[in-house]
Formats: sequence, structure tokens, C-alpha cells
Amino acid sequence: MGADSQRRGGAAFEGPGARASASVFAALDLGTHNCRLLAAVPAGESFRVVDAFSRIVRLGEGLGRTGRLSAAAMDRAIQALRICKGRLRKARVVKQRNVATEACRRAVNCDEFVERVLAETGIEIEIISAAEEARLALDGCAPLLERSCDFAVVFDIGGGSTELMWLAIGEGREPRIEESMSLPFGVVTLAEKYGGDRLPEAAYREIVANVMKRVAPFEERHRIRDRIAAGTVQMLGTSGTVTTLAAVHLDLPRYSRPSVDGAYLTFADVSRLSRSLAAMSAESRAEHPCIGPKRADLVVAGCAILEAICATWPVGRLRVADRGVREGILIGLMRAAAQAGATA
Repeated sequence: MGADSQRRGGAAFEGPGARASASVFAALDLGTHNCRLLAAVPAGESFRVVDAFSRIVRLGEGLGRTGRLSAAAMDRAIQALRICKGRLRKARVVKQRNVATEACRRAVNCDEFVERVLAETGIEIEIISAAEEARLALDGCAPLLERSCDFAVVFDIGGGSTELMWLAIGEGREPRIEESMSLPFGVVTLAEKYGGDRLPEAAYREIVANVMKRVAPFEERHRIRDRIAAGTVQMLGTSGTVTTLAAVHLDLPRYSRPSVDGAYLTFADVSRLSRSLAAMSAESRAEHPCIGPKRADLVVAGCAILEAICATWPVGRLRVADRGVREGILIGLMRAAAQAGATA
């Protein structure tokens, strides 16, 4: 969110434990809303970011209505990918993974787009499943999970879909995904359906009710509310929605990843901030330094999804992660390289 283009210090990320190396690894995430690139080198138990790039491309614009990626959206994405290609070349990346998510999963003309990307930029895009997207997001934000708590609800509110995970956590082992679920809507699809200006209360309640209905079977299968009552569940959110709310809550003069990543929001804060933003015009939201004009029409839809998640699972507070798929990709690439080196 916000300042994705900022250079990020690797000390904030507990990486795969690869040995120090000059080898540069890169992760490219082409989502429904953003095109994001992160390049880094292993650094002890972490990694050090050497370059980061983010551009809002709205690849999924109009997709819910037409089922297709529009020519304008594809042009915007390819323009951003050309920039990524130049940065990858300059960084002398030795290993990279380039993934696309919900917009490409849904578009009937996705193959055409992927072929065009390869022809015009030389970048080979891998379209990953919703389950793989959830796993990568978890890998990226897992260091923020409290290992003293036995279970976790983790979510990622994206542009075209929302990923949910129910995790079992134990001391001395990696978190285990008991089940993941993908909701077929995100901030872009809902903003296009309901509008991006002032959202009427009835429309806001409709989104909340629809999300709660969709996740009800997930809750019934795992009886998460019973675990919450026992005090054994934490919640972690990784998305532009939660990072935006955290930045607004902290009253930051401009978006600051170090301030937001790892912060906590109470559910009372979520409700207050969400309703406040919903009551504002898109123009007023655009004037906020931590929202800006390119997200002003999307944030309220994300707030409605978030409120539904909080109402379904009343943990009481959530932890905010400004990290996710790209960091998960980097961790996987570096871990594989370290294992290959150990067996060479």
C-alpha cells in the first residue's frame, strides 16, 4: 500500500536463512490492481531489498462486467512490466518468479495477454491458483504471527479476490494451513459494482452480509468462534485495506511502511475508521496523504469486506502486515537456492 516504491530494509523480514550472497532474487506480482516488483539479496536470517517498484495498473478494470481484460488495462500493465524488465536487467537478477492472480485467472482472453507480455517484454508470467496465492502470502507474513497463540485467521483483501486461511500454529514448527478459501470479489470488483464515491449505508450492509454468508460454511467446518471464545485465535491481515486503515489510524503525515507493518488495530478502530471513510466523498478521501487519488474509490469496498471478517470472527484486534506474496516468493527462491547449495 501507499509507498510500495520505497526501498525496504530487509531487517524487517525473517527470511529463509540463506547464506550471505551477492546473488539477486526477484519477485513480480501482477494483481488485479497493482503491478509490484521486489528484488533482494540474502542477508543472514533475512534478506536485504535492493530494488522495489509498484504501479497501479487496474488490470481487472471492467472484468466483472465483460469477463475480459480490456485493451487499455493490458496496455497499462505492459507499460509497467517494461519498467520491471529494465529494473530486473539492471539488478542482474539470477532467479525470479513472475506471477499473476485473480484478473488473469478469470479473464477469457488471459492467454492472449500472457503471450503479448512475453512478446513485448520478455517476461514469462505464471498464473497461480488462489490456493498458491494464499500460501505465498502466508509465507511472506508468517514472521508476524505470534507463536504463543495456537490458531490464526489470516486474510488478504485483493483487487479481484479475497483469500482466507485458517492456520494451526505450534512452537518450533511452521504454521500449517488447515484450509484456505477464496472469495470471488475484492476492492476493484466491488467498487465497480457499487460505485467508488459515498457508499450508501444499505449498499455497505449488503456487502457485509454477502461476505458473511459466503464465509459461514468455512466457520461451520472449523468452529473458529469456539476457539476465539477460548482465547486461542489471533488475526493477521495483509492487504492495502488494512495498511491504509492503520496509516489513517496512526495519523501519519505520509505513508510509512516501518510504522504500519506489524501494527495492531482493534475491531473498534476498524469499525470507526471504516464508517468514517464510507461517509466521505472519494474526493475527500483522495486528499488524505495515506490514501491518495488512486485508492480513494476502492478503500471503502475493502472496509466492508474487512468488517464482515471481523463480525464473523470477533477476535477483537488484528495485526497489520505490509508484506505478502512478493516476500513469500523471495523466501521460497532463496530457500531453494540455499538447499541446492547445501547439496551441491
